[in-house]
Amino acid sequence: MIDGSPVTNNSASYSTVGIQAETVHDSNVYFVHPDASPQEKYSVGVRFLEDGIPSRARDMISDAIAHGYDNAEVRFHWVLAMLSGRAYHDLSTEELHRLHHASGLVRNYVDGEWKDALSIAFELLAMLSTADGETRRVLERLRALSPRRRDVILRHFDLVLTGGLKDGLWAENRERAETDRFANERVKRVWAYFEPDPIGARAMLPRPSTAAAARAALPVRAGLFAVSSAFLWILALIANPAAAVIELLVALGAGLAAAFSGSRWWYREHQLKAKNAQPHIPHPRDPASPGDGFTNRVRHSFDHYFSVRAPHGFAPQEWLGHTIHIRNSLVAEIAFLYRESRISVDRVNWLIRYLAEDARDRHNRGTLFDQRRQNQTAAVAQGLCVIALIALGVTTLGMLGTVAAGSGESLLMAVLAVVGAVLSGRAAAFSWLEARGEERRMAEETQQYQEQLTARQVAYQNWKSFLDTTRPSELEMENWLTCDKTLFVDEALRHHQLTWRDLITHAILMTPARPYKRGRVKGGPWRYSRYNFRLFLVTQDGVREISTEFDFTDAKREKEQRSNYRFDAFSSVQVTERTDVGYDLELILTNGPARNIRVKDADTHQLAPDENAREIAEINLASAGFTHTFRLLEGIAADGKGWLERNNPNNLPPFRAAD
Repeated sequence: MIDGSPVTNNSASYSTVGIQAETVHDSNVYFVHPDASPQEKYSVGVRFLEDGIPSRARDMISDAIAHGYDNAEVRFHWVLAMLSGRAYHDLSTEELHRLHHASGLVRNYVDGEWKDALSIAFELLAMLSTADGETRRVLERLRALSPRRRDVILRHFDLVLTGGLKDGLWAENRERAETDRFANERVKRVWAYFEPDPIGARAMLPRPSTAAAARAALPVRAGLFAVSSAFLWILALIANPAAAVIELLVALGAGLAAAFSGSRWWYREHQLKAKNAQPHIPHPRDPASPGDGFTNRVRHSFDHYFSVRAPHGFAPQEWLGHTIHIRNSLVAEIAFLYRESRISVDRVNWLIRYLAEDARDRHNRGTLFDQRRQNQTAAVAQGLCVIALIALGVTTLGMLGTVAAGSGESLLMAVLAVVGAVLSGRAAAFSWLEARGEERRMAEETQQYQEQLTARQVAYQNWKSFLDTTRPSELEMENWLTCDKTLFVDEALRHHQLTWRDLITHAILMTPARPYKRGRVKGGPWRYSRYNFRLFLVTQDGVREISTEFDFTDAKREKEQRSNYRFDAFSSVQVTERTDVGYDLELILTNGPARNIRVKDADTHQLAPDENAREIAEINLASAGFTHTFRLLEGIAADGKGWLERNNPNNLPPFRAAD
């Protein structure tokens, strides 16, 4: 669910503020043990590369090579990591030297598909400043590679390839993007990526028992009652043996009946008092209600799921009114069980949804309001207990009469015995009822706890298994995003009637668009349910900017805007970093207001203890295309036409593979 937090969106400055809904999946997919072997580091590096994190891939694969793990396959992925998300002019002199040195190692590797792919990668670099007619042989060799090798080269060389090289491959690239864009049931599965990992099942533990204290007091009180009652009966027996025996039998019968029915009555009243003693959970509309806290969010979630899971024949509002007391009780329980710092209600929604479905199912079975039958049973027990107590009182008075008829001098002692029996009997009865009731309550609540916990654990496992099988992998998310970017660029080229030969370079910046959900795996970049794509196409005539809001679930775009700039229109480009807010890119134009673009939101509060804030920030910025975009705009703002002359593909210093 998306939080309803207020959002300010200034379309004039393209600003975005605030956080919507977010989750971090606890995964070891990028975990590297300190003692990991070079092969293990290489494998993790390849995973980083496939998932769109080339900066970490470069580090991991370079580390594996430095520790002696070097072959054509390793070097191939190292070259891809070096060039992924970067244009040729983004490479430093040292990096070009390292690539040149690596090109000389190709001949030393064992012949095979990996060596061919690596060789073609270096030939593509050498073709950057070559006439279009000379690229045909390289393109034929590229097409001869297996589709998987060819596709990864095209994907990671996206900003490197220009001109005729890219024109010759673009139609195939576009067709592949159209085919893969909705592969693997994207529309049905993307939602699960942004669904938070559910928190485990919990249930209310039985309340502590007071039976031990009641049992400890029972022998003394019961003894006093027995002595007082026996003394009274002996006095009656002396006065009139026949009447005393009858009265004793009646008293025993009435006492047993009162004990049997009274225990049920007392237990019912005791349970009601304990329930009423629970803390009151005020309604959000109640003036006494606290602010927008955890309990109110739990209540809102219960209201939502109860309304959408109403039984057949009930309107949502009617069902909410019918179950208000049940919901209040469940709200109090869930708020108590899961009231922890930094625990989002989204992580408990699986349980709230299950409880709403359980209430609906119990209603359909006719067991939702078993309390009514319990009330009827308690009323019958109450009536029997009252009758038995009246009979016991009448019998006691009868004994007093029997004693008085036999000897008036014994009446005072009989009255004292009755008073003692009443007081001690009342105390003994209370202790007995307390002990018996607590034992019964503990047995019932323990059974209820075990049944509830088991049922909730089953529901938790079912939901977690469903999420695990539905949630897309990082590779799938990255591939879908790559297809979206490819088709967005293709549409922009078609609209402006441009070919790759017309472009000096291009850059695409992906920023979050409100309202959004965001999620990531531990160690990976944030991925958003809604993006704002900004594409900058640099030609000889200037810069064309195309921006659009993009829904990642169904790949639908809206609010498209287009702008054109001369090279001298860029005054300066600045980046502002605020730990508690995020990164802002400020684009200052010579003939208009400053453009403020929120590149990423703050995420320090979402970091795991073993994550480095600076490293995660760099990963997110690189994943958003910020690094290349910033260098491009900064260079144009600083040098104007001079940047164009220096970075024209025809003027690039040639890359020569080592002999």
